[in-house]
Amino acid sequence: MEAFLATVCTPEWNARQDAGRPFAEAVAQLVDDFPSERERIVAFHERWPETLGEGIEGTVAILGELHARAVPLYALSNWSAETFPVARERFPFLGLFEGIVISGRERVSKPDPRLFRVLFDRYRLDPRDAVFVDDAPRNVEVAAEMGMHALHFTGPGPLRTALEALGLLGRTTGPAA
Repeated sequence: MEAFLATVCTPEWNARQDAGRPFAEAVAQLVDDFPSERERIVAFHERWPETLGEGIEGTVAILGELHARAVPLYALSNWSAETFPVARERFPFLGLFEGIVISGRERVSKPDPRLFRVLFDRYRLDPRDAVFVDDAPRNVEVAAEMGMHALHFTGPGPLRTALEALGLLGRTTGPAA
């Protein structure tokens, strides 16, 4: 499986769907390139929902707390336009966001500044008033270059601490989630 993901359905291949390429086109191209892997390539796409994990419990709790405090919440995500609806249905917490920008719909993905500008323009956001959280260092760097307060996500505990320091969450007395 790891060899298959490293050489056939690679992260680079998947990133093209996140940037708007239709899955049917992507699968057809891979089947042409790797005809002996046809069955697994098709299964990768058809069984994709099985690969979704669960939400990160501590992070989902933080999201709920921010929502309860009326902190405006927006999502900027690299995700295929075709598969995001599956995630939206599976993860009710996505309903807490006032707006969501999905790279596959916009046909451009992070860290491209154009995707950030879609978020700013669509929701009339001033980057200087926004806190951006992402697990990819390059995305965090671009957000900071664009004027956002950018946080590199390494886990719920450090995120909670950073958001408390910014005054977005109240201080906790127990261990971080």
